Amino acid sequence: MNFIQKKGGLNQMRRFPPVPFAGNPFYQLMPSLNQPHSPVYPKSAASFEPSYSQHHSCMCITKAYLDLNNLMRTLWEQHVAWTRMLIISIAAGLSDEELVTKRLLRNAVDMANVMKSFYGDAIASTFEALFRDHFIFAAQLVKAAKAGDNRAAAEAEKNWYENANEIAAFLQRVNPYWSEEAFRAKLHEHLALTKTEAVNRLTGNFAVDIATFDKVERQALEMADAFTMGIVRQFPNYFICE
Repeated sequence: MNFIQKKGGLNQMRRFPPVPFAGNPFYQLMPSLNQPHSPVYPKSAASFEPSYSQHHSCMCITKAYLDLNNLMRTLWEQHVAWTRMLIISIAAGLSDEELVTKRLLRNAVDMANVMKSFYGDAIASTFEALFRDHFIFAAQLVKAAKAGDNRAAAEAEKNWYENANEIAAFLQRVNPYWSEEAFRAKLHEHLALTKTEAVNRLTGNFAVDIATFDKVERQALEMADAFTMGIVRQFPNYFICE
């Protein structure tokens, strides 16, 4: 089935192909679209229906959806790009480490501002704090590894994974379509890939380091898409097809 969205005047229609969600590992762990659900909508959204087709096999792609998805992808790209730049700065002992760290931590603020638009100040503040810690523990791990301090590295890695578990649980509480199981698995994968990237950068195995970052980037975009998908499902009135 193709979904039809109005484009321009009333007599102009644009036909969009179905959007294949089933191939995304997050989709398989989310509550099924074919099962009854009770998402938490804002009061103003009570009379709106989700912008999915009646067959649940495709979705109308609106400008609002694309804008949100592009923003999420940009933020997750920046998330992993500035993490990589900090790894390089620490590994090489560059004088820009403090400035790069400051820019990396701004990513937590930028992501929290998106959350604020949908969930308010309190939830956005918690989100920011959790992701700030995510970055801090990563930096501590890289610094300890460079110094050869195995105890400090192990402690930083333990805190890093506990933080990832906290993030996954928090996301599930905020949005029933952000599966704790799925995000915990993806965040753990993100940490493992980032550690591999850092270890190979520190040991001068640059080919593996670069190849690993390609995997980091692809995986980050999957998380960005999952963030978008969860918000669209929870707040369909913001993305309604005209």
